[in-house]
Amino acid sequence: MKARKNKTIKPAVHIVQKELLQPYNPVSINLIGAGGTGGQVLTALARMNHALTALGHAGLSVRVFDDDKIDDANLGRQLFTTAEIGLYKSVALINRVNRFFGTNWKAETVRYEKEQLKDKDVASAVITISCVDTVQARFNIAEVLKYLSKNYGGRNHVQYWMDFGNSRTSGQVILSTLEKIKQPSSEIYKPIDNLPLVTDEFKELLYSSEQADNIPSCSLAEALTKQDLFINSALANCGASLLWQLFREGILFNRGFFLNLADFRTQPLKVA
Repeated sequence: MKARKNKTIKPAVHIVQKELLQPYNPVSINLIGAGGTGGQVLTALARMNHALTALGHAGLSVRVFDDDKIDDANLGRQLFTTAEIGLYKSVALINRVNRFFGTNWKAETVRYEKEQLKDKDVASAVITISCVDTVQARFNIAEVLKYLSKNYGGRNHVQYWMDFGNSRTSGQVILSTLEKIKQPSSEIYKPIDNLPLVTDEFKELLYSSEQADNIPSCSLAEALTKQDLFINSALANCGASLLWQLFREGILFNRGFFLNLADFRTQPLKVA
């Protein structure tokens, strides 16, 4: 009787290209949305950039897109001050980060939509991070990124899209690729070259998690009825940890996660 051969199932992984791990120039990142989550993500990126450069990496070059201005309801939860009321969120946050960390990052006071983005060099970045609060905004971003993936071949050619989304006490962060990322052969792992777009794979989830009332809040108290005080910072820190793993370890077993602060539960989304 012939013995059965043991077939070991290789764990699926996504392996990051060397150009991101040991770049000659700072890695370009477009951060779309400078609200509750976007502001927290920007601070995390600034800390990450400082740490990466200390470790000999070329660091990050970030551009923030947001056409919204600061009002009273943004104070406290979004970490703006009374002196900043009336300023564009993107400008206020970028100025603050640049002064604190000595960076030269940029602010754009327009929405990230095809009609607004005439300069492909500005619209395109190796990594796009979206922190928007409507489904339509995500599909607008997807449209722009798909277009750039096919029509822009510059140094900042789009590769990854990390999307942050949340309801009142829950949310998700999902990493996608805009094209197949060349993977090395491996005897230990099963390298995956394509991570599905969030707008394709989780279309129904995006619509179900969208807040029913998208009218701007008039006060912090009203804003807190729509989003818990710490959901934005919790998502931002966990999502930044995934990005940090991408840069520091160069291999991803998870491409995102689902977070529920109501019962303190996090569910990873495996690479498959």
